Amino acid sequence: MSSFNRPIVMLDFESTGISSSYDRITEVAALRIVDGQITDRFVSLVNCGVRIPAFITQLTGISQAMVNKAPPASEVVPALIEFIGDNALSAHNASFDAKFLLAESQRVHLIPRHQGLFCTLKLSRRLFPGMSNYKLATIAQSLGIRFQGTAHRAEADAEVSAHLLIHIAKHLAKTCQQAHINLSLLTHIEKLAAAKVPDFLSKQTNKPKY
Repeated sequence: MSSFNRPIVMLDFESTGISSSYDRITEVAALRIVDGQITDRFVSLVNCGVRIPAFITQLTGISQAMVNKAPPASEVVPALIEFIGDNALSAHNASFDAKFLLAESQRVHLIPRHQGLFCTLKLSRRLFPGMSNYKLATIAQSLGIRFQGTAHRAEADAEVSAHLLIHIAKHLAKTCQQAHINLSLLTHIEKLAAAKVPDFLSKQTNKPKY
């Protein structure tokens, strides 16, 4: 089975807004991918002690009552950091989730230990050019990946993103004729313009390392 050479944790946050400086997380899902399979997951609503804007409830379905009953961020964030450990991390539009992870970690005086950050949005733009847009739902529909839950909920979005990353692994394995893809290949691809990716990948066939 095609897979990456190291475990990756797919991360998704729901939050009260887009600014990690003053908005807070309301839900988190982290799914560990090992050997092309989702092997473990961490999912929790989060009580950050803030009010949920009405438009966020409308978008996500996460209500004030739901987060009021949830464990506090002071419990969830340390457990999340422990779950991720030193695995690589991925997310769709990874800069958003990475900023919230760092901000919430700093609030509890901890430092994330993940090694490597990979963005399925950037990778999809380079590996699957020509889509109308690169929203998660659009990519999933184009590649035949089904949502198993409600979009804009952390676990459902993380699951689709995880299957997208697994699809990317299979695509690269077929293109490069390798069963195990070194994660450093993803770093190279993210740095390239989409037009240069096919030529780059054509040169990687059967290379053992990157």
